[in-house]
Amino acid sequence: MPKFLIRREIPGAGKLTPEELQGISERSCGVIRDLNHQGHDIQWIHSFVTEDGITCVYNAPDEQTLREHAMRGNFPANAITPVKTMIDPITAEKTA
Repeated sequence: MPKFLIRREIPGAGKLTPEELQGISERSCGVIRDLNHQGHDIQWIHSFVTEDGITCVYNAPDEQTLREHAMRGNFPANAITPVKTMIDPITAEKTA
């Protein structure tokens, strides 16, 4: 399944309380459950909270499914970018 990065511009995101972040997470998980019960295939991997936004990593069949998730959850989705490939320190190692 394709992987995507979603940039959510949220001024002051870095100051959200643990309770506020929990509420956002609960709302997102609820929307994902509903979408999956309706035949969509979407998976939230994790998110990074920065000073003025949240960047999320999702698996989904397409960008439209992620836009539907954002609309139903009342989340911004300022940019949705498909991930082409992933690299990490092991990428630097030569294979035999």
